[in-house]
Amino acid sequence: GKIICKEISAKIIFEEDQCLLHDISPQAPTQSLVIPKKPIFQISVAEDNDKNLGHLMIVGKKSAANLGLEKGYQMVVNEGSNGEQSLYHVHLHVLGGHQDHWYTG
Repeated sequence: GKIICKEISAKIIFEEDQCLLHDISPQAPTQSLVIPKKPIFQISVAEDNDKNLGHLMIVGKKSAANLGLEKGYQMVVNEGSNGEQSLYHVHLHVLGGHQDHWYTG
């Protein structure tokens, strides 16, 4: 939420009305983070009207193309403590730039 409100510094690489992209604490050689502007704490509590979550995938796809990840990439959403969710505002990791050792956390 603080990134969305611009209360903390972040390298914002794309912004629109529903979400923004930035990179922080890279888990892969190439990474971006797609964050919906509407606060949703976890996928498990998302409601049927949270259709902007699908939009995250479209923005993630565009981000991967802009980052030159034409050979492939991974999109990751962490859910709950057993899914290694550490930030309780749903976000999508777009990861690439390697062939193995995919990020699983």
